[in-house]
Parts: sequence; structure tokens; C-alpha cells
Amino acid sequence: MTTADDTQARWLRRYHPAGTDAVRLVCFPHAGGSASFYHPVSARFAPAAEVISLQYPGRQDRRKEPCVSDLGTLADLITEQLLALDERPTVFFGHSMGAALAFETAWRLEQRGTGPHTVLASGRRAPSTTRAEEVHKRDDDGIVAEMKRLNGTAAGVLGDEEILRMALPALRGDYRAIETYSCPADRRVRCGLTVLTGEDDPLTTVEEAERWQDHTTGPFRLRVFGGGHFFLTQHLSAVQTEIGRALDPARHATAS
Repeated sequence: MTTADDTQARWLRRYHPAGTDAVRLVCFPHAGGSASFYHPVSARFAPAAEVISLQYPGRQDRRKEPCVSDLGTLADLITEQLLALDERPTVFFGHSMGAALAFETAWRLEQRGTGPHTVLASGRRAPSTTRAEEVHKRDDDGIVAEMKRLNGTAAGVLGDEEILRMALPALRGDYRAIETYSCPADRRVRCGLTVLTGEDDPLTTVEEAERWQDHTTGPFRLRVFGGGHFFLTQHLSAVQTEIGRALDPARHATAS
């Protein structure tokens, strides 16, 4: 295996094989999340889709690597990994921090003459809509409290001191990345945007989710689900239906 292959394997995880003519789905995890969060999505759509789950530095088997605590830098690094892949119709899916990261990566790819057919942005307010958030400045107990509030981590992990200690550096780094992220109000992608949000999400109001429409010149669609920030775990089948809805026209598009 070459150095380039090894680097790509660290960033891009494939859990199921796919055909050479399969459409591509790239999944961007949430803050503190890992590639394995999207294993069920890979199982659902392979082999008709090549499902790639991103593994950011600082977690699981990459936990010894320093976290990338600047979202723009992380988008730059991911962009370079995706540019090295063969061209094929592609859809991005990102939840929470992953939604902003998917948008920034799509914008960078479009500046290079490529990019996804559609970005599905889940559980995140529009890129230029800001709030004063400083979770990354809290002590460990404060970060754990935020995790419990959002109900994004299993209770077993929250109660396991060793696992939690390993997860906290990635959480803190990711929170720093998303909480210090800023986006120009006029930054737009040309691809379609489908936005999914929970009606009771404490981090995103429906109005804030609607403002994603200002960040695309392509088709826009908003769907509101019952539930909070991690509504997608409650509505996995419906969310997967939305992914399939995005993959179908991409499958019939020509890569360009």
C-alpha cells in the first residue's frame, strides 16, 4: 500500500462493497462522531451506492492524531481526499457539525470544477446564522452535560469513565471547530440542498433551518421531523428515504 493509499484509508471508510458504476454517498459525522455512525446507512444503500464514511482525526483508531479544530482546515483536508477519487455522481449527507462541513466541502469542490449533485444538511442551522456558543471552553463535566442535553451519546458511554476520557478530546476539538466557524452570507453552492431538522432541536429552529435556502442557487427542500437534535436516530427509515430520494436523480446524472 502506498502512502497515498494509507492516507485515504484513514480518512475514507467503506463498510460494504459497491459496483464500479455505483453512485457515491459521502457521510459527514457530527461533533464527536465517527465513521461507524453511518454503518447502517452503508448497509442500506450498498451495493447500488458506494457509501463512504469520513473518519476525522482524533477518534477511534485515529485517536492518537491531533484533532483538527478549525472547520475550514478540516474541509480543505477532506476536499483533497475526495478530489483523489474517481469521478462519479455524488451526494453528501452531514449531521450537525457534519452538515456545515459537507456544505464547505461542496463549495470547495465546486471551486475546483466538480462537486456533489446534492447536499443533505441535517440538524444544523444555516451556515451564516450564528449563535454565541462556547461549549468547547467548558470543563469536562460541562461538555458531558451538553452531550446529555442533546442525547447524542449512549448512556453506557457517558457512564464509562475510560471511554469518555478518550472521547472528550475529540468532542472538545469538534465543538471548537463548529463554534468558531463563520460563513460569508453570500457563500452559495450550485448543487441542490435538502435540509432535515427536528422541530424541537435546541440548536436549530425551523426558521434557522429555512435560511439554508439563501446558500444555494440550486433546488432547495426542507423537511421537519418530530424530535430533538438527534431526530435522525428516531426516524432512521424516513431519513434513509430522503437519502434515497437524493441518490436517485444523482444516479441518472452524468459526472462532470
